Amino acid sequence: MVHATNFKNNVPGASLAAVVDADLELAEERAKDLGVDLFFSDIFQALDRAEIDAICITTPTFTHAEIAIAAAKAEVHIFCEKPMALTVKEAEEMIQAARKAGVILQMGFMRRFDPAFRVARERIEGGEIGSPMLVRSLTRGPGLPPRWACDLRTSNGMLAEVNSHDFDTIRWLVGSEFERIYAEANTLKCFDLKEEFPDFYDNAIVSLRLKNGTLGMIEGSCPVDYGYDARAEVLGSEGVILIGELQDTAVVSCTKSTGLVASNFPGWRERFREAYIAEARHFVECIIEGKEPKVTGEDGKRALEGVLAANKSIQSGVPVSLGGS
Repeated sequence: MVHATNFKNNVPGASLAAVVDADLELAEERAKDLGVDLFFSDIFQALDRAEIDAICITTPTFTHAEIAIAAAKAEVHIFCEKPMALTVKEAEEMIQAARKAGVILQMGFMRRFDPAFRVARERIEGGEIGSPMLVRSLTRGPGLPPRWACDLRTSNGMLAEVNSHDFDTIRWLVGSEFERIYAEANTLKCFDLKEEFPDFYDNAIVSLRLKNGTLGMIEGSCPVDYGYDARAEVLGSEGVILIGELQDTAVVSCTKSTGLVASNFPGWRERFREAYIAEARHFVECIIEGKEPKVTGEDGKRALEGVLAANKSIQSGVPVSLGGS
């Protein structure tokens, strides 16, 4: 409901036309909550019967390509949540369909719209810390995603569902593409899911080299229970930039009995609230003004390539080189 609520309440020039969910009763319930008259259990019905200028895809990963391509054929603009798709082929088909139809395809990498991440990139581009040498990005989720996301066949695993943002963040902050990736993963907490899904993992470390020579690391863990944790660090030849923190406010208390006490972010909705609003506004602005979004389908595909290379490395036990420019 994050995106729907934002488009309804926080995006000038946007109005909700319909709600779609495979569970028709849930779709009706959400539509009532949002004050929307139309609701469907099938996206194709919605595209055919509702007056729609754009769609926001927040469905399971394995459905993204089919929905996005159908929307493009209907000349409907597309906002697609990460991860973009299951395969690079699907991602390329989505990009081609949007380009052919002349519609916008924006990916949901909201960290690019977060004030702290945005300022950090501006400072890096401005040369404040010199040339980037090392970059680290981590995401730790408080709870498990839906069960389909625990199966690599339908989700590409935790590195896709949780850490796609980190793959995008690293290449965006440093301004370079992945050259070589090595990853290790293990199940250290959710042993029952490992029994059900043999390829499942709940902790992962990704070591990578970018084409400009920068070295990087991605850390992922889910669930961690203590809250939502998203941070990054870039070490340059002249300094360092730290991005993000655990505390959700600048208030820290201290008593003899409790010691230092501070509140943290309980989930991603709270941590990136402003960023979600900003990316939604940007999407609508791009539609109205006919401009290219700051986060494109190509960005989604590049992050997916990194995820797939990492999963391949986990399974093979060796580094994986990536081609392309």
